[in-house]
Amino acid sequence: MTAETNTGTIEAAGSCCSPTGSCHGGGVADAAQSGTTAVYLVKGMTCGHCEGAVSEEISAIDGVTSIEAVAASGRVTVVSAAPLDEAAVRAAVDEAGYELVGRA
Repeated sequence: MTAETNTGTIEAAGSCCSPTGSCHGGGVADAAQSGTTAVYLVKGMTCGHCEGAVSEEISAIDGVTSIEAVAASGRVTVVSAAPLDEAAVRAAVDEAGYELVGRA
């Protein structure tokens, strides 16, 4: 992607994606430096769609800055500005159609 500046030269424009081509690669590790990280176990996730549904619901909780859900392990890593109320996380996971087992 390129952009022309007012001087007529071409420079690379910014991109949301990392060099690996993933828009979300490394987000949890990067965000963990500036927040609180909690890992939860979620029962019932089997695919990428499940990961997305859980991530979408948890991301709606105030203060959440980053989420990484992994269906294969059932682990959901959440980075937030402050510690989250587990009842709010449980409600979000329930809304997505899955079961929060607890913290990993």
